[in-house]
Amino acid sequence: MDRSLLLSACYFGTVEHYALMARSTRVVIDAGEHYERQSYRNRTTLIGPNGKQDLVASIIRQSGVKMPMHTVDLCYTEPWHLQHLQAIRSAYGQTPWFIHYMPDIEQLLLERHATLLGLDLASIRLALKWLGLSLELEASTAYVEDATQLTDLRTGLHPKKPLPAGVRPVPAYDQVFADRHGFAGRLSIVDLVMNAGPDALRILQAGR
Repeated sequence: MDRSLLLSACYFGTVEHYALMARSTRVVIDAGEHYERQSYRNRTTLIGPNGKQDLVASIIRQSGVKMPMHTVDLCYTEPWHLQHLQAIRSAYGQTPWFIHYMPDIEQLLLERHATLLGLDLASIRLALKWLGLSLELEASTAYVEDATQLTDLRTGLHPKKPLPAGVRPVPAYDQVFADRHGFAGRLSIVDLVMNAGPDALRILQAGR
């Protein structure tokens, strides 16, 4: 069975991203494809006391120009990275695993990565470390045209689209604000580890 996965870059990524990675031995991030607004490339979704919240990393836009992902720079004119830290603290400060994972997130965001790709790859590597997943992660700066040897989900995993055929949603797990909002699926991997801690990988694998 082919266990090599082709994905778009993502900022942390959803629980479904990591359920797929947990079944893979190799993941290729296509950094040659064009940046797309309102995608996972620069956003991740949490659920806090007031419901779902998208955290969006600000980029330096080039009007009318298609930008390959590996050329996209981050913009810190507004302190979005500090806003993200505050949002994560508000959402998960009462979870049992907050003190375990929050220092890693603070270190990641306070580093102020220069490029979106750098931030995305660092966030993915951090999540893989949390989950204890050992796989080959590589970024291709050239657009991957021949994906015949890969499971290509570049266009399939998108916040505005249903999950692609064959990709199962991650099973429900305990969430800190479930009493207010019910269970919310397809959230950031940050939500799962904050709520489930070391049990996160088992939950991801349960949806196989």
